[in-house]
Amino acid sequence: MRPTSPLTRRLAAATLLLVATPLGAQNAPAARPAPIDRAHERPADARFLAAADSGRAVLARLREVEGIPGLSVAVLVDGAVVWSEGLGYADLESRVPATPLTRFRIGSVSKPVTAAALGLLTEQGRLDLDQPIQTYVRDYPRQRWPITVRQVGGHVAGIRHYNGPNEMLSSRHFANVRESLSIFERDTVLFEPGTRYNYSTYGFNLLSAVVEGAAGEPFLGYMQRHVFAPLGLRSITPEHVDSLITWRARFYERGGDGRVTNAPYVDNSNKWAGGGFIANSEDLARFGWAHAAGGLLKPETVTLLTTSQKLRSGEATGYGIGWSVGTDSAGRRWFGHTGSSVGGRAVLLVFPDQKVVVAALANLGQAPMSSALATRIAAPFIAARGAAPAAPAR
Repeated sequence: MRPTSPLTRRLAAATLLLVATPLGAQNAPAARPAPIDRAHERPADARFLAAADSGRAVLARLREVEGIPGLSVAVLVDGAVVWSEGLGYADLESRVPATPLTRFRIGSVSKPVTAAALGLLTEQGRLDLDQPIQTYVRDYPRQRWPITVRQVGGHVAGIRHYNGPNEMLSSRHFANVRESLSIFERDTVLFEPGTRYNYSTYGFNLLSAVVEGAAGEPFLGYMQRHVFAPLGLRSITPEHVDSLITWRARFYERGGDGRVTNAPYVDNSNKWAGGGFIANSEDLARFGWAHAAGGLLKPETVTLLTTSQKLRSGEATGYGIGWSVGTDSAGRRWFGHTGSSVGGRAVLLVFPDQKVVVAALANLGQAPMSSALATRIAAPFIAARGAAPAAPAR
């Protein structure tokens, strides 16, 4: 008798199993994967149960009204994750639930992530924020006026933002950071630096080249080794379109007729530093906490990044370096950022004096993930924290 190959034996076993399985079972849907650990959905600290219920109700209503496929939220108090939950679906077609592990596009929340690298290099004496850009990107074209790193980081350098939807929806792949500057580097600045505020994602593309020049290594590698790894942030990563990324959500847009459809294909290599990272909500909140309580940057560096710049006229811009800054209606100081991307929205808000951080993410390009929403979620947690001594950080 001729010996059979391992492949033949496996096929025979599969056939025998199929024959032995009742027809109804053959047509039944495949078993679902093992359940995800969703332990954070109910806070371990009983003080925050009502606050979590309030936040859940706010997000459930938002999801219903706005038709958002999936959401994820995380709240940290005194460094501990006190509430973390997914609502809806990471993938509508396959009915994959959104969970605390789901990675969403964070859009412009990538800017404070990039600003952390600028802060580290400044502390090390390898970067001077008031030097012209060409100090670190030697072949960057010179403009009518010198442009400093600080001005670019505060959106007062006059560098333009996206020029129409085609740039936002770019599917072109750029091999490296320097190549991506070709989109805008030959364009004239919009005004004399320091005289106006003009939000610019491309400015942060330029800052990623500054990081490379100051650090002497590629931007994405520097971010991984010096920002993400030291903080244990395993979910924050550039969204490479040619890679398999675990727990990545599917992304959606709502058309003019109100229908939710799959978001168009985009390649975010044209804007890693300004809008190209993905993350889960817990890691994003932990990143915010590192700026409230230390662990990455010196307190004076955090103050530098989160203090509003001023125009030459003396007017405050409400933006530091990579961070929006302000106070809420109760007079509480905050710093944070919102993010808008193709098929995604995000918000990260830090209340440093109350030691509360909120991160919320969605996989719909029109989801209203705003600072006002994050403040509404944060308020009950701030009140509950003040009711009794906080539990030690985990």
